[in-house]
Amino acid sequence: MKLNDKIAIITGAASGIGLATATAFAEAGAYVFLGDIAEEQGEQAAAAIRAKGQGAEFVRLDVTDDSCIASFASAVLASKKEVDIIASVAGWSRTEPFMDNTPEFWDKQVALNLMGHVKVIHAFLPGMMERKTGRIVTVASDAGRVGSLGESMYSGAKGGVIAFSKSLAREMARYSINVNCVSPGPTDTQLMADVPQKIQEALLKAIPKRRLGKPSEIADAILFFACPRSEYITGQVLSVSGGLTMTD
Repeated sequence: MKLNDKIAIITGAASGIGLATATAFAEAGAYVFLGDIAEEQGEQAAAAIRAKGQGAEFVRLDVTDDSCIASFASAVLASKKEVDIIASVAGWSRTEPFMDNTPEFWDKQVALNLMGHVKVIHAFLPGMMERKTGRIVTVASDAGRVGSLGESMYSGAKGGVIAFSKSLAREMARYSINVNCVSPGPTDTQLMADVPQKIQEALLKAIPKRRLGKPSEIADAILFFACPRSEYITGQVLSVSGGLTMTD
């Protein structure tokens, strides 16, 4: 799966699934822009990619800040003029009973896990539409497909990402822009490490593969949707969950 000479942006790229995606894209031949709020980690990640002779830049990105998104888009387009691939990965959660949530917690969940995708994609779509080409891959969660204990707002926001991706795929097909969604199950990231141990143990018992997913395994699915091998696929949601969720 090759991405030779493609320009890609990856949000949430300083760690976890985002970092694995940036690494996979660069190895496939793309020039990658890593966006994240974690500046030191992001700079180190981009430097590690460049050290392998691959193209990468880090640009600070807070997907909940409109001015930061505008600055990120300006910096990317000033450097490379156009973007071929958007991998919208950034997300966040905290396991907590719904009745313990505060309105501020709800707002953060929606701003980061839904509107962050919407706003970043909106910033780069005009160029793709003008050139009538592009790939957009959103990262939701199987929590958004089947629900998740202690993650009501997260599940709701991720369900929104799934619906948004499908609807956008219908609109963008006329411009030859494919939009697909990767929906991870429990994955070995810092977010999962912060989940209470009792819930982690229950998840491991429920996963047919009996282990957490690796960030690189999620990145492989994102890479597939970004590469030419998926030319005739749009508006689809792919669960990468070790068999935990088997939904239509």
